[in-house]
Amino acid sequence: MADQQALDEVVRFTSDLIRIDTTNRGGGDCQERPAAEYAAEQLAGAGLQPMMLERTKGRTNVVARIEGTDPSADALLVHGHLDVVPAEAADWSVHPFSGEIRDGVVWGRGAVDMKNMDAMILAVVRGWARQGVRPRRDLVIAFTADEEASAVDGSGFLADEHPELFEGCTEGVSESGAFTFHDGAGRQIYPIAAGERGTGWLKLTARGRAGHGSKVNKENAVTRLAAAVTRIGEHEWPLRLTPTVRAALAELAALYGIETDLTDVDRLLEKLGPAAKLVEATVRNSANPTMLEAGYKLNVIPGEAVAYVDGRYLPGGEDEFRATLDLLTGPDVDWEFSHREVALQAPVDSPTYARMRAAVEAFAPEGHVVPYCMSGGTDAKQFSRLGITGYGFAPLKLPEGFDYQALFHGVDERVPVEALHFGVRVLDRFLRTA
Repeated sequence: MADQQALDEVVRFTSDLIRIDTTNRGGGDCQERPAAEYAAEQLAGAGLQPMMLERTKGRTNVVARIEGTDPSADALLVHGHLDVVPAEAADWSVHPFSGEIRDGVVWGRGAVDMKNMDAMILAVVRGWARQGVRPRRDLVIAFTADEEASAVDGSGFLADEHPELFEGCTEGVSESGAFTFHDGAGRQIYPIAAGERGTGWLKLTARGRAGHGSKVNKENAVTRLAAAVTRIGEHEWPLRLTPTVRAALAELAALYGIETDLTDVDRLLEKLGPAAKLVEATVRNSANPTMLEAGYKLNVIPGEAVAYVDGRYLPGGEDEFRATLDLLTGPDVDWEFSHREVALQAPVDSPTYARMRAAVEAFAPEGHVVPYCMSGGTDAKQFSRLGITGYGFAPLKLPEGFDYQALFHGVDERVPVEALHFGVRVLDRFLRTA
């Protein structure tokens, strides 16, 4: 059982890490090293020997291993990223890098994504050192850089250049799972992630004939691009159900006493009410236009126009995604991946999933644990290159009205102190026997 010092430390560590500005603006504009040094110091204080590794100066990763009691057991990777997305201070109620603790809540960028989980890991490991606890299986602890961009300086670098550090790891746990989802009707649902859609960030390029803005131009690059972007934005992707999503729908339907009719999934989602939010983004591929670049003067038709699209595809859905983009862009617009990562799927009938479920239910017996697939992605994608199956398990018990998912990359990101205490207790129980 996590001791009182672990409960105190998780709050302090969360606040301290938030105060270390690790904003990742993309393009290499980030310095995780101060946060990495902080994490390494805490791990060293637990008697571990953390390694600090960089592909690029200042983009620091931390890796440490805890030896388990069962040498025949496969190792488990426990990982969290140190970087955060940008935050505009003028939009916030408190400064996003203050780490302020007010009215039982820790405020700041990274409070839920994901310095809270980093702090939980540190608090659990240090608690074990005080109590003389060793886990059943080897644990590899990793704190990574660059997750909020391409991960090329973080988990990608670790997986490609230092695979020996993850020897024996067959499974991993990280962010975005085991949080309280309130359905508005008194039920508390705890979704554990057992899959991720693949990442297909696209660059679209339309080429045409440059010319004067007053002349007729049937080869206008902007027009061609606009037409392709419109087709992509309005496209209705067909239904595609993965095993994880099928399991999620079945368990949610059973919870609500609804027949699991997978011949009309849209109707089934309507019957699930607010709980449909856990599934609706992962029953199809998607592609959302996000950025446009064209021209340099109002009366000049440019010879080239560029757009960017955030595409996501389900496990097994990449071929369909590619073929559909070929059709939607048409003959006058080229497209390419500006960033691509695989889709993931993890079994929901594994012993590890069962232990995660049991750990949550031990401290939230009123809760209902269900599997789900993440609409986005995590560092688990890069670690999957090493044959590591990834789950999302960063437990938090949240009060009703606390919109956890809206706070990811949102304004006034924050986490209740009691949620952190719950997370430490659940993570401690799970990792001891995982």
